Amino acid sequence: MPEELANSHYWSNRFIAWIEAISMERASGNFALKVHLEELNNMRKIIAEITHAIRSLANSDEYRQNVRLLKTVSGISTLTAMILLTELYELSRFKNFDKLCSYVGLIPDTDSSGETDKKTGITKRRNAQLRGILIESSWVAVRKDPALLKPLILFARKCQRTMRSSASPGNC
Repeated sequence: MPEELANSHYWSNRFIAWIEAISMERASGNFALKVHLEELNNMRKIIAEITHAIRSLANSDEYRQNVRLLKTVSGISTLTAMILLTELYELSRFKNFDKLCSYVGLIPDTDSSGETDKKTGITKRRNAQLRGILIESSWVAVRKDPALLKPLILFARKCQRTMRSSASPGNC
């Protein structure tokens, strides 16, 4: 692989052209490579069409204002804004913030048995689209604005102090 292509993190047109120029030892290998490259090109076309459709919808009267407002938040792109708007639809349908967090799946899961109540991490019940996009957006936001990490760092330090002073690690 050429050195200038080896450091790339995505499949550029140059990289795909380099792959297309590869000649396999057998005809079956060339055929398989050709089929995979055709599938790749078809998927890239489909993704481009979907991206164009989402951008057009985001510019429609129904979504334009809300997309613009959401994009003012660090880590929120047009695609993320549209996922939030279409998956949540109306925030008023959630009675409170806890209900919204439960729907998204940003709540702890518990394992209760008799008198024991153990926190087991984040719940498996969720809206996979929303939780995933919010987590990814938060990572982007932290890269853009490192000050957003400060509350998390303070919380982690508090947990460490609590765990050191307590015999039970479940306090955090």
